[in-house]
Amino acid sequence: MTNGYRWKALLNKPFVVFSIIMILKMLLVWIIVFDGGTGDIVKMLLTGISSIGFIFCLIEAFAYRKKFMTYLILDLILTGIYFAVIMYYKYFGVIVTYHELRQVNQVGEVNSSVFSLMDPYFLFIFTDIVFLFIMFASSKRFRAWSRTLSVKGKRSWFVAGQVLAVAACATAIIPYRQDMNEFQQAKNMGILNYEIYATFAPSKDLPINAEEVTPAMVEQEKGSAQPAQPAYWEAAKGKNVIVIQLEAFQNFLINLKIDGKEITPNMNKLAADHFYFPHFFQQVGQGNTADAEFVVNTSLYVPPNGAASEVYADKELPSMPKAFAANGYQTATFHTNNVMFWNRDQLYKALGWGKYYDDRFFGKEDPVAFGPSDEVLYAKTADELARMQQTGQPFYVQLISMSGHHPFRIPESKYKMELPDRYKNTLVGDYIEAQNYADYALGQLIDELKKNGVWDNSVIVLYGDHQGLPIYSLNNNEKKLMKEIYGRDYTLPDMMNIPLIMSVPSQTPQVFPQVGGQSDIFPTISNLIGVSLKDQVHFGQDLLNHTSNILPERYYLPTGSFITDKGAFVPGSGYADGITYPISGGPVTTPQDTEDTFTRAHRLISMSDEYVASLPEWNKKVTPADDTKQVASAK
Repeated sequence: MTNGYRWKALLNKPFVVFSIIMILKMLLVWIIVFDGGTGDIVKMLLTGISSIGFIFCLIEAFAYRKKFMTYLILDLILTGIYFAVIMYYKYFGVIVTYHELRQVNQVGEVNSSVFSLMDPYFLFIFTDIVFLFIMFASSKRFRAWSRTLSVKGKRSWFVAGQVLAVAACATAIIPYRQDMNEFQQAKNMGILNYEIYATFAPSKDLPINAEEVTPAMVEQEKGSAQPAQPAYWEAAKGKNVIVIQLEAFQNFLINLKIDGKEITPNMNKLAADHFYFPHFFQQVGQGNTADAEFVVNTSLYVPPNGAASEVYADKELPSMPKAFAANGYQTATFHTNNVMFWNRDQLYKALGWGKYYDDRFFGKEDPVAFGPSDEVLYAKTADELARMQQTGQPFYVQLISMSGHHPFRIPESKYKMELPDRYKNTLVGDYIEAQNYADYALGQLIDELKKNGVWDNSVIVLYGDHQGLPIYSLNNNEKKLMKEIYGRDYTLPDMMNIPLIMSVPSQTPQVFPQVGGQSDIFPTISNLIGVSLKDQVHFGQDLLNHTSNILPERYYLPTGSFITDKGAFVPGSGYADGITYPISGGPVTTPQDTEDTFTRAHRLISMSDEYVASLPEWNKKVTPADDTKQVASAK
């Protein structure tokens, strides 16, 4: 009888009940995101209880009149934060903060990708909320009971509890404020403590004077001064330039066979017959595809928070479209989605594109992912490129493919291969099927460009925009499939590795083993065309004339991460406790690059941030290719 009374008394104390509920939710997040040992879980509970305790003491002290409903609303808010942490981690591998949540307006466009990451048990985190809301809405007795909870406790006790909770939170936050690795910060501080800290935390950039950011300074930090007589200079002078950005295309697809079946025969042939860079890596941020467009066309790095297409879209950006236009080129970009998606309408003005082609040009036919299929993109673009070539003026254009977009569920009518049973109904299998179709569509473009005379008169550049298979999203079965493909465990560098292929007229095939990144495409193409960048600040380097590189990374890996030929370095609190993931797989090691390399990578990304911040705002207009005559002729 006594025990029953005690349990009933506890159930009448929402402070206790909701604290237990939140502890269980913290535990779920910990298992999914951090996968820590027993000692780590104890630390998580201590840091988590302090932040929860502060909030709940606040309710008890000052919001007791509608106590139950206040607890329920707070439960919903905190659960939403925990759920966002889980879902964001499953794709990006980082802990979501207020800064990333500002991009929530884009979720509606990619909701299929978001939901595909969700294991059903993730929804258990909302179980109590659903139950309590149903009870509150349907049961008069429950509502009457909830009103009995609106009892004023001894405020002094709860104020004292707040003071102790604040002290405990400060103890959890202060020792880790200087850590580079945000994932470790969140683990050490506790999720809610980290979320509060990250909202107000100062930038991790090093102090840089924007006036000192010059091409010479960048070359000094990278150790990459261009030779006086660079190889391949003007090797393609006067030729068209066609840059094709392949959605979520990773390098392991090149020459991959599954049960004897080639997955990407067209890309395989291109890699064999032209310039191929197998150690090439993404450098995107939160904006993914749009960020790849930004990095490739500016040779600048993505911002610390938010998508470059939104954060930097008001800047007068030095860019490939502007540099080539100044050398007599027409410029245009082609994307089958609406130009408003990811703020591209503003980004394209900042980049200085002469024209853009979006869904108003391509229409709504044959939908795959978020717009018309790659077949439609390539067919209509090929016709337009033929018309542009007929003007006698060379052009620089970029094509943004989209049919290979996550979650890779293409219509059955687009299936071009039969998957082995072990790959069916898996993310890996869906990915391979989608990229097989993307390669098929690419083959149609290649054939058309060769027929209409554009191919032989053009430099063709193909690269993946970003990873397609986040290592954080794969279940155990999918990891086994990736191990089958690689012959070893799938690692972080594998995830970041995308292909770069260049078709240059009159040049013999060659494999370039050096490390490169998306910021290197602009200076490499400029060297081929003969457009000098010696007076323009850029952070990439000409891959045809350099064999060493430093690639600072900002997303999918923690701040302070970078890639060199020695591997992908990921910091701990700083350099000394960081680790290196070898490029070719294998176990992680202690840092393989020097601390000086770590510092230079940090300086480079800080220099880019400061340089872009110092740029003036644009005041030019871009012309959409959407007038009635153009749309009619395209259809």
